[in-house]
Amino acid sequence: MAKSTLPQSPLIVHLIYRLDFGGLESLLVDCVNRIGPGQFRHAIICLTDYTSFSEKITQPEVDIYALHKPPGLALALHLTLWKLFRKLRPAILHTYNLATIEYAATARLAGVPAVLHAEHGRDMADMNGTNARHNLLRKHLALFIDRYVTVSKDLQQWLIQVVGIPVHKQQLIINGVDTDRFAPDRPASAGAESSPWSAQHVVIGTVGQIRNIKNHAGLIRTFGLILQQYPAYRNTLRLTIVGDGSLLPDLKQQVIEAGLLELVWLPGARSDIAQIMAGFAVFTLPSLAEGTPVALLEAMACGLPVVASQVGGIPEVITDGVNGTLVAAGDEAALAAAIMHYVSNPELAAAQGSAARTRVVEAYSQTHMIETYIRLYSELCHERNLPCAA
Repeated sequence: MAKSTLPQSPLIVHLIYRLDFGGLESLLVDCVNRIGPGQFRHAIICLTDYTSFSEKITQPEVDIYALHKPPGLALALHLTLWKLFRKLRPAILHTYNLATIEYAATARLAGVPAVLHAEHGRDMADMNGTNARHNLLRKHLALFIDRYVTVSKDLQQWLIQVVGIPVHKQQLIINGVDTDRFAPDRPASAGAESSPWSAQHVVIGTVGQIRNIKNHAGLIRTFGLILQQYPAYRNTLRLTIVGDGSLLPDLKQQVIEAGLLELVWLPGARSDIAQIMAGFAVFTLPSLAEGTPVALLEAMACGLPVVASQVGGIPEVITDGVNGTLVAAGDEAALAAAIMHYVSNPELAAAQGSAARTRVVEAYSQTHMIETYIRLYSELCHERNLPCAA
């Protein structure tokens, strides 16, 4: 790949575990595409690998590196990254979530002037963020990190109260989505690989990486519960779960064993999310933990009524009974009841879907998010006396 013709623009290196279909990854790509070389240049380092999702990068001259990290500590990777940082000479290293935070120290040793670490959410192994060893790592690495970015007030308070990160080292940057691309009344997906459902079907849908923390298995059980309680809906009600991950085969087996093979669509990762969402009647997110989920914002921007778990940053987005419905995480009976409340009340679904759209347009725009990141990157450059065109 050709080197940048604009060396005067500071280079930001984004360090991520894996570049694949997902909410965090979508935000990273949005930033790379929207923050051009006249302001900042970009490179992406993947600790493990990247997939065809990388083709969503439209900005020219963005180098992507895959380090193929093996499981475990992989201490030799620190030397590999040190050499790469010395080669690239970034102005800023932007790391994402726990898997990449330890390399903040490596970046400093390699002479990287500024380090920014973003917390977008937690995983199944530490849903509440109380793992003492992990939090000790986050706190001690504050010596090497200029700013901690959080995407929800819930995560921000956790960093302050549990981890012990000083307020002056933090910045809240709310996730934002493209409200032109994700909008009501878009045509549904069409073509040989489009949704198998027709206009006569009422589709319950969700989008997200197939991980335990997203609780897709619980959603499938909930769908089965709905069909038991409302057998008349079996001919019309359908479930779509869009996303990929190592647990996808397990989900498919669960669907088969539940006798729902003809009623549930599991297409894997898709690039036409806005078009698929256009066919949803209700969007649901039964996660066990979250930051500020991008898929939820996209669904709300599409004007969909949403049912989501009352966890993490979700209650900051949804006002229960106004622009969506909140249920306790893991309460499958409550999830089923909330979904069917919208299915059986289309006027309520339309009204709350409209309110959801308004909420996202007013508070979660992609433009505002991008502008905030540009200001933060520029601020870090100025603090380090680095030339900055932004």
